[in-house]
Amino acid sequence: MKICVAVFFGGKSTEHEISCISANQAIHAIDTEKYDVLPIYISKDSEFYTGEELFDLANYSSFIKDPSSVLEKVMIYKDGKQVKVRPVKGLFKKERVIDVAFPVVHGTNAEDGTLAGFLQMLDLPYTSCDVLGGSLGQDKAAMKDIFKAEGIPMVDYFVIYNSDFEEDYEEYLEKARKIGFPLIAKPANLGSSIGIEVIKSEDEFKEKVLECLKYDFKVLIEDMITDLKEVNISLIGTTDEVKTSVIEEVTNGFLDFDKKYQPGGSKGSKKTGVKASPAKGSKGMASTVRKVPAELSEEQKETIEKTAKKAFRALNSYGVVRIDFMIDQESGKVYCNEINTIPGSLSFYLWNHDGMSFTKECDELIENAMRRYARRSRKTYSFDTNILENYAKK
Repeated sequence: MKICVAVFFGGKSTEHEISCISANQAIHAIDTEKYDVLPIYISKDSEFYTGEELFDLANYSSFIKDPSSVLEKVMIYKDGKQVKVRPVKGLFKKERVIDVAFPVVHGTNAEDGTLAGFLQMLDLPYTSCDVLGGSLGQDKAAMKDIFKAEGIPMVDYFVIYNSDFEEDYEEYLEKARKIGFPLIAKPANLGSSIGIEVIKSEDEFKEKVLECLKYDFKVLIEDMITDLKEVNISLIGTTDEVKTSVIEEVTNGFLDFDKKYQPGGSKGSKKTGVKASPAKGSKGMASTVRKVPAELSEEQKETIEKTAKKAFRALNSYGVVRIDFMIDQESGKVYCNEINTIPGSLSFYLWNHDGMSFTKECDELIENAMRRYARRSRKTYSFDTNILENYAKK
């Protein structure tokens, strides 16, 4: 009997559609000779659905607004030692047993530890970071504080809180002046370059921060490197054993949302040569204009690999991640930017370069998940005592 792998995607997130693209890529990469693939779509209302239509990305636009019109609504629950998927309607419809969960979710209410917590409550093996790793990876402010404590090199930064921005405006502005313009403003808990603003001068500071605060309750303000080389590296494994991919250099400048995910890209689309048909949709991060391997000195390469492993462990990461770095080309200094705990396209294009197919990557993620579950199952989480006996009626 094949192992049932449930691919979870979607969710109540601004990156909902991006998750659908990445998940569809993974669904077709998982080895169907070894595994039964069960797509589980999480609607924007946080309801679970499944159906054959989920295997073809061309169908997605027809049900995003009303999944129940096309897909089958299901419930996921624990039954003894098994985790089952059962249709909400129809008492005699067939149940499915999930053996491993394969989350391909992006952003808040999903990648941030929310889904991991649900899967852990079900006592189900899963391929991504746990609750702590997911939440630290999603919150850029908390992430930066961990990096700082670990001595990981970063550009200067500070955090603005929505609750006191107006009241403490002058204090925040003084912090910005101290770093110096231009600056980058980012919603602390979003990804896919959503909501990012470049603040070129003091005159733009308030307007741009308020724009970012539309997306989140806190905003990260960072020094902007003007002569920037952006490089990314993927890692796969556990905190005990992790390996690094080839390093890529992003060559079409700052990656806004359109450049990353819109079919054909935005300004960089002509360079990619990718023509996305309605059936296949966007190729996501796989279609970004990049140079692989990146042009780096041996010292820079070693620094990035070493720092990436340190950051991976510091954030309690697991599975496959991508860590983005910035290089100041004037000084040659390397700075760690941020981690993507479930990266777009699962960074398969970086592992492909080293000879690992997407199918092999998925295989490794599933096997690691099952090993982690076996280790965790050997730990003690409860005791054979009943404290509540002391409160029983005499």
